[in-house]
Amino acid sequence: MATATNITATAVNTIRWLSAANTTIVVPVYQRQYRWDIGGCEQLLADIRAVADSDDLHRHFIGSILSAGSTASEELVLIDGQQRITTLMLLIAALHHTVQGQQFGDHALAAELEQVLVLAGDGSRTKLRPHRAWADVFESVVLGRRLAAGDLRDSRFDDNYAFFRSQVPAEEVPRIWAGLQRLEHVAITLGAEANAQQIFESLNSTGEPLRDHELIHNYVLMGLSHAEQTEIEASFWLPIEQNTGESIAGFWRHYLVMTTGREIDVSDGRGVYDAFRHEFPRLDLETLRTLAPEWSANSAVYRILLEPTLEPDAELARQLGYVNTVGRGMYPLVMRAYRDYSRGTVDRDALIGTLEHIQSLLLRRTVVGLSNDRLVARLCRARDAGPQSLDAAIARITPSDARVRVELKYGALPHPAYVLGRLAGVDTLAELDVEHIFPLGPGDAWSGDGVREWADYSDDEQNSHRALADSLGNLTLLEESFAERAVDASFPEKCTAIYARSSIAATRELTDTSVWGTAAIAERAARLTADFLAIWARPTAAGIDDDGLTPILDAQRRRGWPRGWQREFEYVEYRGEHWEVPDMKYLFNRIFSRLWADDRDTVTAFSARRGGPIFEARAWNGHWDSLDETHFLYMGWDSKYMLTAVQGVLDETGLASEVFVKYSYVGAAM
Repeated sequence: MATATNITATAVNTIRWLSAANTTIVVPVYQRQYRWDIGGCEQLLADIRAVADSDDLHRHFIGSILSAGSTASEELVLIDGQQRITTLMLLIAALHHTVQGQQFGDHALAAELEQVLVLAGDGSRTKLRPHRAWADVFESVVLGRRLAAGDLRDSRFDDNYAFFRSQVPAEEVPRIWAGLQRLEHVAITLGAEANAQQIFESLNSTGEPLRDHELIHNYVLMGLSHAEQTEIEASFWLPIEQNTGESIAGFWRHYLVMTTGREIDVSDGRGVYDAFRHEFPRLDLETLRTLAPEWSANSAVYRILLEPTLEPDAELARQLGYVNTVGRGMYPLVMRAYRDYSRGTVDRDALIGTLEHIQSLLLRRTVVGLSNDRLVARLCRARDAGPQSLDAAIARITPSDARVRVELKYGALPHPAYVLGRLAGVDTLAELDVEHIFPLGPGDAWSGDGVREWADYSDDEQNSHRALADSLGNLTLLEESFAERAVDASFPEKCTAIYARSSIAATRELTDTSVWGTAAIAERAARLTADFLAIWARPTAAGIDDDGLTPILDAQRRRGWPRGWQREFEYVEYRGEHWEVPDMKYLFNRIFSRLWADDRDTVTAFSARRGGPIFEARAWNGHWDSLDETHFLYMGWDSKYMLTAVQGVLDETGLASEVFVKYSYVGAAM
């Protein structure tokens, strides 16, 4: 057998590899800076806990680590794997310092941890050595040295170390250490003649990345035996695939929004998978036998949402089709409502009422130019509190009649076929077109009264007509067979030869009008608007939120500190108070400081259970703020962690529904 002579690859135990006396790893200067955020650390810690709690034969594979021998020394130059190795070192350093800080610490365990971190015989040097720009900061964290005040710098080393210190209490250190010792990787070492860059690119060019639903599929089945995988695949996964088809990724996203009541960020390509793992952290066979039937049942509901004609009740099928027209983004709420109906929890009229309210909300907001993004999670939370809560939540963000009336008079009509069809009471839009009574592109001979031609209209008259061309008052439905003949005809010609012969009553009524101009368009818009406001009615509520406020539980979790974060918010509404809060760091500090004053017991319990962010001592380097003489708020977290903590503590104190953020232009664009 031919063997490679310039590359060695060996499967190794990661901790034993790091603990070896001759292991010294150098990060070359061309490597990017350390960039793992707290989200990555959370996932790593969850994986380590999972493998620690599994049977003795289970191992966790962390990938490959690529290094090359240094020509000047026996050091290994790290080519690929810096982020993982650095994070492991920070976790082990946090465990080491926790053990050292105990009055009766486990000296044997402390020695094992130290063996991973520092060079044998030289406790002042770390085994992993970042490039010189950050070496002092890294060593100050791992070795527990305090830097001089002038040398302090915010770094991911401090942030992630602080996260691990806060999340692993002293009594859990042996468990985490046991999990760490079950990590494995492939150690790839290059010889002097190997092309490091080419090998690095090959390792990191693995073709098309797995999509969210593929990752979920692997995650569900990975820990099962072949027989168990076959059972779950055949009984549940295949039906889900058959029900959802090409929309399976959308199904999982909408299902998770429905069940968690939280929006899911998909900007990084795996937000749905991350949300699934967070919602279902342990999936043994018995757990799957409980959960999978629920997933499959909801996928059957999802199929009906995708194909409303499968619904035998004609009116329900029509309403579901209407929702598909105005916004499939509401599927989480619709799926929940239809599921409740199918189980007999709510009756048919209640389901139709919910579907009508959803249409009113989406259509009215579109009419007035408001976004319909990031609405559905808050409505799912409201639905969990009961039908009246949902009606109130929908009403609050549904624009008023007065605002809609103005926009319908002058603005372009969204979803015109759907709107005109419902206004006209037609059963189907098949073989019908949207007709512009005043045409979009009138010829010089077009006339609104049969006397004056378009070429004779003044510039102001022409401009005022064009401005109303796409408005409600100027649109009607017309059979396809008539539409081509209507293109160049004047209004009197259309009335006599076309509109009078239409089967649609609303179109035939146009023959009662003798002159078509801006006055006629405005008069017709007023009549149709009255019908519009009755069909797409707004539920009764005390107030209207038309200014773009976002509930705190729907605020966007952004990893790190993206460019422009210092101007993320215009303001924050806290229980009726108006706070000038520009960014997440400021909001984090103000919320915890306020709750420390108002509800100390609850916020203390929250922090103790979560492992921060409030501590009784400044236990490590970084930015701390004092809450009182004996309690300190650590401020060195990243943006996503801070927002998660704010959402969690407000949810736990029961105040989340009373806190809103108003994004600035910069914050909305980030």
